[in-house]
Amino acid sequence: MMSSFALAAPRIFDSVIWHRDAALLVRGDGVEAIVPRGDIPAGTPVTEQNGMLVPGFVDLQVNGGGGVMLNDRQDVETIRTICAAHAPFGTTALLPTLITDTPEITARTVESGVGAAGAHVPGFAGLHLEGPHLSLARKGAHDPKLIRPMEDADQAFLIEARNRLPSLLTTVAPESVTPERMTALSKAGVVVSLGHSDTTYAVATACAAAGATMATHLFNAMSQIGNREAGLAGAVIDNGGLWAGLIADGIHVDPATIGIAMRAKTGPAKIFLVTDAMATIGTDMKSFTLNGRTVRRENGRLTLADGTLAGADLDMISAVRFMHRQIRLELGEALRMASLYPAEAMGLARHGRLVAGSRADMVALSDGLDVRRVWIGGEQVFSAGA
Repeated sequence: MMSSFALAAPRIFDSVIWHRDAALLVRGDGVEAIVPRGDIPAGTPVTEQNGMLVPGFVDLQVNGGGGVMLNDRQDVETIRTICAAHAPFGTTALLPTLITDTPEITARTVESGVGAAGAHVPGFAGLHLEGPHLSLARKGAHDPKLIRPMEDADQAFLIEARNRLPSLLTTVAPESVTPERMTALSKAGVVVSLGHSDTTYAVATACAAAGATMATHLFNAMSQIGNREAGLAGAVIDNGGLWAGLIADGIHVDPATIGIAMRAKTGPAKIFLVTDAMATIGTDMKSFTLNGRTVRRENGRLTLADGTLAGADLDMISAVRFMHRQIRLELGEALRMASLYPAEAMGLARHGRLVAGSRADMVALSDGLDVRRVWIGGEQVFSAGA
């Protein structure tokens, strides 16, 4: 028999509107309804929450957490550790992300993802393979020795992997992947994201027409908007079919640039939040390794020895706070950037909202935007008092 309970709060955000003095009814792993507090069915166990109840956050770019990196160890327990490390920061669904690596490690990553799905690891929603089919000119922290063009076998591998995973996102560059390959991947259900590319506006627009629907960490590791060439960044902002991840920490993208992009982005696709988080999240570690290179943690930055940014020391609730407090975005819209929009970008129909039929993935926040409790599929996985 499925368990049923209610969560009552002064404010509940369903991803579109705020409900005042209401209750969220949960049955099993799903949401039944949001009702006035006085309409809670008799006999339903009720837990009172202070502050607000909002949809769980969805992070489509998570390289690590809890002291581990997916690049270092590819197994179900690593994925479980990463998911668990992000839950206290409000993330209830994420895509563990493999940064450019060898074919053998990439294959092991897919097997670990299949295993995590079979084990119903809380928070696991699929995989993100960021590379190796990128541009050397915009490699960022990716190992240049491992970057290479996509071949027939790589395309077939991704399509077969998608058939075995809940969802699959891959970041590619037009310099290494043809529009025809993007079309084949998209038709097979792989979400194709443009990134780590020095491509032109025209080529990026053609890739969007061919099936690419997303861009990876907007403004980072991509051709910029110039006076005579709009670049990939310009194509993403100007194209209503391209969703875009954004690392909102004030380090990766200047706040003024974020504000300009938010005002300029053509819809219906939106800009959404990603953390690009590394092993440091949930730990006090000061350094770790990536493809054999040391990454140092200092003053909110993660950098290689030459100063290149290597992912982010960021969690999702901090990104929400940044968008609300620094960019002055209305709170509901900042929350949508962390939940509804990434869910829509990946086609995760039951995530990112609190409506009848959606997953009971909820975050209880204080009025000061501190995470107090987190539920995944109706099960509490974090309490600030625990």
